[in-house]
Amino acid sequence: MSSTFQEQREPAGFTEEELRRIQAHAKVAPGEIAIGVVIGRTSEYFDFFVFGIACVLVFPSVFFPFENRLDAMLLSFSIFSLAFIARPLGTTLFMSFQRRWSRGTKLTIALFLLGSSTAGMAFLPSYTVIGGWAIGLLSLFRFLQGIALGGSWDGLPSLLALNTPPERRGWYAMLGQLSAPIGFLIASALFLFLHSQLSNDDFIDWGWRYPFFVAFTINVVALFARLRLVMTEEYTHAMEERELEPIGIIDMLRKQGYNIFVGAFAALASYALFHLVSIFPLSWITLGSVQSVDSVLAVQIVGAIAGILSIIASGIIADRIGRRTTLGTAAVLIGIFALFAPWLLGGGETAQDTFIVVGFILLGLSYGQAAGSVTSNFEIRLRYTGAALTSDFAWLIGAGFAPLVALGLSSRFGLAAVSVYLLSGVACTLIALRVNRALATRE
Repeated sequence: MSSTFQEQREPAGFTEEELRRIQAHAKVAPGEIAIGVVIGRTSEYFDFFVFGIACVLVFPSVFFPFENRLDAMLLSFSIFSLAFIARPLGTTLFMSFQRRWSRGTKLTIALFLLGSSTAGMAFLPSYTVIGGWAIGLLSLFRFLQGIALGGSWDGLPSLLALNTPPERRGWYAMLGQLSAPIGFLIASALFLFLHSQLSNDDFIDWGWRYPFFVAFTINVVALFARLRLVMTEEYTHAMEERELEPIGIIDMLRKQGYNIFVGAFAALASYALFHLVSIFPLSWITLGSVQSVDSVLAVQIVGAIAGILSIIASGIIADRIGRRTTLGTAAVLIGIFALFAPWLLGGGETAQDTFIVVGFILLGLSYGQAAGSVTSNFEIRLRYTGAALTSDFAWLIGAGFAPLVALGLSSRFGLAAVSVYLLSGVACTLIALRVNRALATRE
């Protein structure tokens, strides 16, 4: 395994002497950067998971009352995917904003757009009040969420990768990934509280709107926390020293576009699993009436905690055996897990709970090292834009349509479709890591 997923020295293009000179000239504590990454990205993930959970619990009744519950949920998941389609567009648009104005201006516009779009959903009337306009406005706000998320890239994960000691790269790589299960945990806990404390009529009428209001508040807090970090002279200088500035998308694609797609597919097993253990089980289990909504949400909170611990473990493991080896090994484990998915999800309460918790553990091991394991191949000058686009396409290809595809195929062909979906992601990851090794050897 270790010969297949060989580590490449990073950052590429600098000698050890040059690295020492750069680090001496612009010292930035990795721990401080990591805090900024976690705070900023947790707010973004919270927004997205609030929407994903609402696609199962709320939107079918509020926006698609004219369809049966399954079809209404599939329509909700179709709107869910719009943000992932919009992300690369948002990255392209806001990169031009940063080149024309500044990183702070770009970040302020992006996060206010993200918070406003999310809060705007809380004010939407139902389909029974304004008809198709409700669906159209929900779709518009969701698309704007994706545009804003693409624009919220601040380069801190790349700066973190370039400021960590070589022997601790796996540890610091996983810190930014903690944001995802933390955001999911907060969103699930908030929905669990509201759903368990309110009657179903009150929850559908007004209770579900509160998480969307909270999302706006969290985004404002995250905005000021990130601006306080990225706008200081020290961090601005550190960004410039490492050439972490946006370049034209066309120039990026022409010079190292292949690395974007290799990086996106290398993380596919992780991203495919992401929504299959967070959003999809909630839809499948509640449709089958095997467990109550509150029970599933409670188990998913436990799963999120297990995922956090597993991400932390991935950092320790990756520093021992290498990040790409860790990513490849986790992909193989996800493939084995996929074979048991139909039996677990189709079983009783204990089997379904096992699917969620074990799935989160495997997700943590894989997702903890999914970011940056291949983007280290980018030239330093291209890494700022390249890392953003790699993440965008990984989410689009791997996770954007996962709930829609998994629920649609499973409802028609059975839960074996989930196994096929996950196994295809595993195959893509292993092939991409093999291709990445070949490219690294050639270069």
